[in-house]
Amino acid sequence: MKSTFTIDDQRLIIKSYRSLLRACKPIIKKDSLKEIRKAFQFALDSHGNDRRKSGEPYIIHPLEVATICAREIGLGTKSIVAALLHDVVEDTSATLEEIEEMFGPKIAEIIKGLTKVSGLMGKSTSEQAENFKKILLTLSDDVRVILVKLADRLHNMRTLDALPQQKQLKIASETTFLFAPLAHRLGLHAIKSELEDLSLKYTEPHVFHDIQSKLEESKAQRARLIRKFVQPIEQTLEQLGYKFTIKGRLKSIYSIYQKMQKQGIPFEKVYDVFAIRIILETAPSHELEKADCWRVYSVVTDIYTPNPSRLRDWISTQKFNGYESLHTTVMGPSGRWFEVQIRTQRMDEVAEKGFAAHWKYKEGDGQHGSMGLEEWLSKIRELLESSDAEALEFIDDFKLNLFSEEVFAFTPKGDLITLPHGATALDFAFEIHSDVGAKCIGAKVNQRIVPLSYQVRNGDQIEIITSRNQKPHEGWLDIVVTAKAKSKIKASLKEEKRKVSMLGKDYLKLKLDKTKLGFDNNMLSRLAKAFHCKSVIELYYQVGNEQIDKASLSRAIKEIDNQAKQGQAPATLRKKKKNQVPQAEQGDKKATEVLLVGGDSIGLEYHLAQCCNPIPGDHIFGFITSKEGIKIHRTNCSNGPSLMSKYGYRILRAKWDIPEIEHITFHPVGIKIIGIDSPGIVSSVSQIISKELKVNMKSISFRAVDGAYKGTIVLEMQDTEHLEELIAKLKMIHGVETVQRFNNDDELGISG
Repeated sequence: MKSTFTIDDQRLIIKSYRSLLRACKPIIKKDSLKEIRKAFQFALDSHGNDRRKSGEPYIIHPLEVATICAREIGLGTKSIVAALLHDVVEDTSATLEEIEEMFGPKIAEIIKGLTKVSGLMGKSTSEQAENFKKILLTLSDDVRVILVKLADRLHNMRTLDALPQQKQLKIASETTFLFAPLAHRLGLHAIKSELEDLSLKYTEPHVFHDIQSKLEESKAQRARLIRKFVQPIEQTLEQLGYKFTIKGRLKSIYSIYQKMQKQGIPFEKVYDVFAIRIILETAPSHELEKADCWRVYSVVTDIYTPNPSRLRDWISTQKFNGYESLHTTVMGPSGRWFEVQIRTQRMDEVAEKGFAAHWKYKEGDGQHGSMGLEEWLSKIRELLESSDAEALEFIDDFKLNLFSEEVFAFTPKGDLITLPHGATALDFAFEIHSDVGAKCIGAKVNQRIVPLSYQVRNGDQIEIITSRNQKPHEGWLDIVVTAKAKSKIKASLKEEKRKVSMLGKDYLKLKLDKTKLGFDNNMLSRLAKAFHCKSVIELYYQVGNEQIDKASLSRAIKEIDNQAKQGQAPATLRKKKKNQVPQAEQGDKKATEVLLVGGDSIGLEYHLAQCCNPIPGDHIFGFITSKEGIKIHRTNCSNGPSLMSKYGYRILRAKWDIPEIEHITFHPVGIKIIGIDSPGIVSSVSQIISKELKVNMKSISFRAVDGAYKGTIVLEMQDTEHLEELIAKLKMIHGVETVQRFNNDDELGISG
């Protein structure tokens, strides 16, 4: 094929290829470079003259993904080769057989895991959920599939500018919902942080750029504070003979934003926007590393006063993803809190490169195996092998294993059990063994009887009480939070349903054999229709558990027998439920349109979602529901990431079509006000809202405790400009510290 690449294109390809080779140099043996060159040439030939949406040659993408695998994750030759080839089977005429013949079965297996599912998903299923499930299914063979996939997602996020806004929102939401937590779980802190920052950049660009510019403005001041803080620590450690490096690390934009949202404070009130990291040059020996870290902790807390509630010891008990470090928060110069992280070089590499670094140190020293990760991966394999759930249900269960907070509890014999934060005594039972969970009737926590719904706390010692007669039931699914427990309960319920269905089937056969109607598909279908059962299996189940009583069944059989004799169509025996509105399928044409909210350019009906109550000026998107038409959500709605990542095919681009003045409508908005209590504060707030700006208040509530107050007000606002003007004026009142809009108006009871 004749190349259409320009000289600039060729220079760009050569530059990217050389960058990959430089990244490989510290981790790849020289003779392995031949395999990488061969993979690069094969990918270059396969992709030919293809270009990405940005206009650059397509080959740049696999080169960049391979470079991320080498430089930022520290993966080896097979992963780098797989990264170079990851799109050739899906996007070109190359086949898996060719890959296997040229590069071996292991590379072909990784490529197979990375190749997207196509043509298998219907409109009722999220393609990304199916794709993600397929990738996870390869985990039982090779975790490198997921690591390469994360590198692929990171490069796609770095180049998201080239895509239209609707796709940007969908991909960014998927990233926050699934890929960033997965990177965190695999210990890839730097990649997790960058994925979250890039997601925020596209879901809430105004927030991202505002925090970014404020960080840039405070850069010089921050550098001075760090120098002043670090100086006495450096002097003391040098006197004690330690070899070390001290770095000032800026917190990610996403984590700063999360803190602002959680605490209801502006950027200026987030004091710990940076952390100090002390990295020790200590030989990789657990006892030596642990002792050195605690000695340095002692040095830091001798110089600065620590906050006792902020000590985090992840050296004695490492995090689920292998993370080890000592964290403390101390009061530094100028009355500023500083977070200090103390770790060794090995710990730092594991913190940055996660799973790949664990392999490296495990080979060199058995003490540093990634046990936490291996246990987690073992659990995931078990979940994958036992799960036959729909993709969306599976992803919901799987996400439960990605949350960062965990609790540690003990069995009566002293064995340590790790569970996600919020796990219950019933989860603990299933974690010990599936049979223990299935037969669990109660629990003792620290010698005290507790309900199965008791939430496990750090340090609890738990004894599970069982009974041979106990069986899982539907209500348990509301108690457990771990994917393992949910999976086992669902499997047990399914088996129980099968047994009940068999009883129902046997009873029906006995009943129908006594008639001339016969036990055949036609008769069973007529009975199922008569009782509004979705299938014959459902009919068996309802007969087996006596939802359909024997008298009703006898009447139905008799009526069908009479109708058959008279040649009539069967009548239904129950009042029909209201017809469900069919799932809205707007078609490809409408999905690409922009829904003008407030206008009628494409004639689609919509409703404003009550979970976030958008108002004109908010960034919004439309979501096609199955029963209530199109709902308009704010892009920062708490439900947004889940909707966009699971149901991307139902998302509509939307923007406000601001009406003329005479058609202005008002929308409910909730704000909260926090400040120092002083006489007349409520009067001052009401004066500005009602008299000065003439805004209608739907409700107002103020509560003062120990000299501070918190107020919540529900207002009727015209648009975001109107709201911002109000917030600016309220902030000027003496005694008002923060004024913030509620992100989820359910908290104020707006949705009713």
